[in-house]
Amino acid sequence: MQKLLTVIFLLISTSLFAQRNKLSGDHENFFRFGAKGGVNINKISGQSYKDGFNYNFQAGAFLQFNFSNRFGIQPEVNFVQTSSEFSNDASDIYDDIFRDGSQKSAKLNYLEVPLFLNINIGESKRVKLQVGPAYGGLIKQTVDSLKNNGDIYKNGEWSAIGGLWIQLPLVNLGARYKLGLTDLNAIDTRQSWKSQAIQVFIGLTF
Repeated sequence: MQKLLTVIFLLISTSLFAQRNKLSGDHENFFRFGAKGGVNINKISGQSYKDGFNYNFQAGAFLQFNFSNRFGIQPEVNFVQTSSEFSNDASDIYDDIFRDGSQKSAKLNYLEVPLFLNINIGESKRVKLQVGPAYGGLIKQTVDSLKNNGDIYKNGEWSAIGGLWIQLPLVNLGARYKLGLTDLNAIDTRQSWKSQAIQVFIGLTF
């Protein structure tokens, strides 16, 4: 009888130990928060712009609400910097806006608020598919070779974002693709300017 009780005790102890390890490795709290930063590889497409991406930075904070083992939502607030370079072809540039000169570039600073649907991939809950909309409010625009101080970009931009989020016990990292849905041209309707970006980041989750 004593041997049987010993075996039962060992089995229960082993089961509890395994369950504790599983929870500590894969369990997610309902609420988490954190911060992240990284690179924003962006471009603005349009008749007046050079091809190719520009390297800038991004940083922000986020909240996570994990409603189930599969789904959650993640609102964020991010500072995102983008830049662009205009074409050197004078026929592609609004001559009534820019002075003569070789430097015709722009730098835009946004306060961006995305809202993601998180979908866990696999059983470990470490890899999340993220999709959702984002709104970016333009807080500063700096344009070289501008004849006047008027704004040439719209003050807000809607975009769609999708990507992967890897959640380690403390560290998070991931990559996203952002497609701009708003025509950024605030001058007229002769040209359509739209943005796109690849965002790569690393951060901490608490």
